[in-house]
Amino acid sequence: MIHLSSLQSRLLQQIASRLSQGAVGLIYLDVPTLERIEARYGRAYAEQLLLFVRRRIDELRPAFPQVLSTNMYGDDFFLYVALGDAPAAEAYAALERTAEAIRAELDAAIRRERSEAAAAKLDFGCALLRESEEREIEAVMYTAMKQAIRHAKDRATDPERVTHMQEFYSILDNRGVASVYQPIVSIEGGEVFGYEALTRGPAASPLHSPLKLFELAERADKLYALDKLTREQAILGIEGLERHQRIFLNIPAQILHDPDFSPGQTLALLQRRGLTPNNVVLEITERSSIEDFSTAKKVIDHYRSQGYRIAIDDAGAGYSSLQAIAEIQPDYIKVDRSLVQGIHRDKVKEYILETFIWFAKRLNIKVIAEGIEEAEELDKLIRLGVHYAQGYYLGRPEARLAQVSPEAKATIYAASRLAGAAGLRTVGDVAAPAKTFRINDPVSLAATYFRDHPDQFGAVVVDGGRPVGLLMRDELFRKLSVQYGISLFWSKPVAVVADERPLIVEADTPLETVSSLATMRETGKLYDLVVVTDRGELAGVVTVRDILEQMTMIRMEHARVANPLTGLPGNVQIQRELQRRVLEGEPFSVLYIDLDFFKWFNDTHGFQRGDEAIQLTADVIRRSVAVCGRPRDFVGHIGGDDFIVITGAESPELVAGEIIRRFHLGMEAFYDAPPQGMQVRDRYGFARDVETLSVSIALVRVDDPAVASADAISRTAAECKQQAKAKDGSAVASARIAATSSGDDPPDE
Repeated sequence: MIHLSSLQSRLLQQIASRLSQGAVGLIYLDVPTLERIEARYGRAYAEQLLLFVRRRIDELRPAFPQVLSTNMYGDDFFLYVALGDAPAAEAYAALERTAEAIRAELDAAIRRERSEAAAAKLDFGCALLRESEEREIEAVMYTAMKQAIRHAKDRATDPERVTHMQEFYSILDNRGVASVYQPIVSIEGGEVFGYEALTRGPAASPLHSPLKLFELAERADKLYALDKLTREQAILGIEGLERHQRIFLNIPAQILHDPDFSPGQTLALLQRRGLTPNNVVLEITERSSIEDFSTAKKVIDHYRSQGYRIAIDDAGAGYSSLQAIAEIQPDYIKVDRSLVQGIHRDKVKEYILETFIWFAKRLNIKVIAEGIEEAEELDKLIRLGVHYAQGYYLGRPEARLAQVSPEAKATIYAASRLAGAAGLRTVGDVAAPAKTFRINDPVSLAATYFRDHPDQFGAVVVDGGRPVGLLMRDELFRKLSVQYGISLFWSKPVAVVADERPLIVEADTPLETVSSLATMRETGKLYDLVVVTDRGELAGVVTVRDILEQMTMIRMEHARVANPLTGLPGNVQIQRELQRRVLEGEPFSVLYIDLDFFKWFNDTHGFQRGDEAIQLTADVIRRSVAVCGRPRDFVGHIGGDDFIVITGAESPELVAGEIIRRFHLGMEAFYDAPPQGMQVRDRYGFARDVETLSVSIALVRVDDPAVASADAISRTAAECKQQAKAKDGSAVASARIAATSSGDDPPDE
C-alpha cells in the first residue's frame, strides 16, 4: 500500500498547478523479474540493481524535460509527466511514447552495464491524472497510481485491451458515441410508452459495444465522463418523443458514488429538446452492486425532487435485486432477459416472475420485461400481468424512434383479450411440458422411468403427437404390485394399462371451465393430470393443484380491481377494455350511464338506500346487456353513480332503452310508499321538480376505431351526457366517431 501522505508538499503543489494548466500523466516502472534475480544473486545485488535503475532515471531527466518528478516506493518507480494542453487521446499517446522511450533506454543500460542482470527487463504502465474540484490532489494521484499499475498488468496479460485504451480516449475527446432507441411498449394498448437509449461506439470499431466502452471507462477512471457524454448524446439525439412518452437513460450504479457526479446537469439539455424531467426515467443498472445505499438514496432523492423517475435495471440478474428495490423503491422494475427468454417453456422462470409481479404490485411498482424475442414469450408475459414489454420482437434499437411491429400488436391484442376480457386465464397459460410414451412402448420402460424420477407422477400416451391415454405413476405401480402383475403387464404396450378416457381440453379453454370439469371427475381420477391440446396436438399437462392456485389468484385479482359495492370491473379494466376494442378494429359502441340527482337521493333517503340504488342500477345494466347485447359485451363501474357499457350490438339504442325501462320498473318497487317529490337545483343552478331518480345515458358509436382513442371517446361522451341531463327525466343523447370525425363533433339529436 502506497501512502501518499509521505509525498512532499512541494510535489503536491506542483502537480496541482500543472493540472490546472493541462494534462498530467503518470508512468509506472516495475522490474517483474526482481524476485528471481534476488533468489539467484542475493538481496544485496537486487537492491544495487534498483539503485542503478534509479540513478539512470535521474540521468535521463535532461533528455525528457517533460518529466516533472520521479518517486520510488519499494521496488516501484513513478514518474509524473507534463503533457501540455492537449486532448486526452493525444496526451495519452504522448505519455505512452515517453514511457516506451524511457523503458528502452533503461533496458539498454542494464544490458550494457549489468549484463549478468540482462533478464531484468522493465514493464511500464500509464495513467492520466484527472483534475477534480471534489477530490484532494492526494486522492487523484493515488487513483492514477492504481490505474498505472493495472495498465502494466494488462500489457502483460491482455495486450488487446491496452491497444484499445488510446481509441477510448479519442472517443471521449471527439464525442464519438451515438444513441439508438428501443421501444418499450404498454401491454394495455400496444402503444409505445417510451424508449430506452442504448449507447453505441463508432461503427466497425472494437469499441462499438457499450460493454467494452464502459469497461475501459472504469479502468481509466473515466466512468462519469463517459456516462455524462452518453446521457447528453441520448437526449440531443432523440427526435419526435411525444409529451406522454418517456426516455430511459442507463446510469451505472458506481456513478452514484462518484465525487464529481452532480445531479441536475441534464435539465438544460432536456429544455433544448422541449422535454421535462417527467419524460426521463433513470435506469440504475443492477449488474454492479450498490455498495452505499445511503449515498445512492440521497442522489436519487435529489433527482426525484426534480421530477425524474427511477428504474432498477437487470432485476433478477445482479447482486442484490430485492435489497436495491426495497431501499430505492423505484417506479419501475426491469426484469432481466435471463428470466424472460423461454418463459413459456419454463415453469420455474414463470414462478419467479410471478413473485416479482406480486412483489411489485404490493409496492405500486410497474414491471417491464425486456429481452422478448418470441411471440410466445410476449403472450405468456401479458397473461402473467407485466405492465410493459421490450425486446426485438416488439422493435429493434434504431437511430430513429421506431413503432411497434404489427405482429407484436396482434399478439398483445389476442393475449390481452383472453387474459382480461372477463378476468380469465386459459388452461394453456398454466400447462407444463409432459413426459410422453408412444402407444407401443413397453410398460417396463414407463415403470423404469417413474422409478428413476420419483418427482414425476404422470405421463401422456401419444399416437403420432395426439394424446390417446394417460399413465399415472401410482395407478401403474398398483397394477404391477398385484399378484402376477409384473408377469402380466411388464412386456405389454403402455396403452394396455393407460387410462383411455382422460380429461383432455383445448389450450384456449378458460381455467374456470377446466376447474369445473376437473372437480366433477369420479373420485379415483380427481387428482389425475389434465391433458392440454392445441388443435388436437399435445400441448402439455396441468395438475389440479395448479388449476386451483391460478383460480385463487384470479379471484384475488378480481377482488383487488373490482368495485366492492357492485363487483363490476373498475377503471383499470375499463381502460384496458377500451384500448382492446380500439386495437381490434371492429365498430363498437360505448354507453356512459349516470344517475340524475343522486346526491339529493342520498341526502334524502340515507346512504344505505343510496347503496341499494347503486346495486339496483348495476343489476339493471347487467340484465339489459344480457338481453339486448352480445356475449363479449363489457359492463364496468366507473365509480359512484357512473357506469359504462362497451357493446358490439348493432342497435345500442335498444340496450339504452332497455336500461331505462328496467331501471324505472326497479325504482317503482324500490319504495314502500309513493315517493314525495320536491324541488332541487341541478348542477347548473336551475330549479327542477324531482320525485325519484332518473338515468342519463351518453351513447357514443365508434364506427371507425382507427380514429378513436379513450380520450376522444370520453370527451364525446361528456358532451352527450351534458345534453341528456338537460332533458327532463331519463334520456339518451348520442354521437358518432367516424373517419371524418375527431371525436369533437356535436352529439346527434
